Amino acid sequence: MNELFELPTLFTIGDVDITRQIAYFFLAVLVVWAILYFGLRKPKAVPGKFQLVIEELVGFVRDGIAKDIIGPEGSKYVPYLLSIFLFILVGNFFEITPFVNYPITSRMAIPALLAIMTYVIFVFMGFRKNGLSYLTGIVWPKSVPVAMRPLVGIIEFFSTFAIRPLTLAVRLFANLVAGHVMLSLLLVTGFTYLFVEPFEFTFNPLWGVLWFLLGIAIFIFEMVVAFLQAYIFTLLSAVYIESSLHPEH
Repeated sequence: MNELFELPTLFTIGDVDITRQIAYFFLAVLVVWAILYFGLRKPKAVPGKFQLVIEELVGFVRDGIAKDIIGPEGSKYVPYLLSIFLFILVGNFFEITPFVNYPITSRMAIPALLAIMTYVIFVFMGFRKNGLSYLTGIVWPKSVPVAMRPLVGIIEFFSTFAIRPLTLAVRLFANLVAGHVMLSLLLVTGFTYLFVEPFEFTFNPLWGVLWFLLGIAIFIFEMVVAFLQAYIFTLLSAVYIESSLHPEH
């Protein structure tokens, strides 16, 4: 688990240190590119299994997130939403990938970068489509009583421009760190009980089996979490974009 707190250098290119985090970041980008390129470059009328899976993923993001949340305007945001969904999904699945076992989203820099990207998009589009009324609608909401507008306006202002990107990043980061720590502790403890020379009077192989079984259960659970966190991040990104395009909603 030291990689959660330390970034040892794998190799150096010029004056740039390439750490495990940087290497896996570019690996995730490469995997996403390969998935989309080889899955969609020559679509067949009767798709094979790989093409079918990729088309289902694209349709899931396009129809289930972009269009359902944003509406007809959602089509233009499909490339962005699909990219972050697949990137987060691949980065999360690195946690349970043999010989990798490290989710890149467990370092705050990656969720923060993605959250900032979403933040820039929804704020920019809010001002572009609605002008200054986007800001005035937030700080002086006409849908609440006049006496409550100053208080609600302050809350909405900080919620929109400060809390949203922060919670978007922290939610992804915290879930992946927690899962990585739990999985590492359970599997390492099980390995220690079974294969490392035990301390006097404390050794019981049944404990090792128990920890391994719990580790396998967490391993399966983390597969669900990996997909769920990618979905939640993408869904909330779409919700924030929709709220900036249609602040009256």
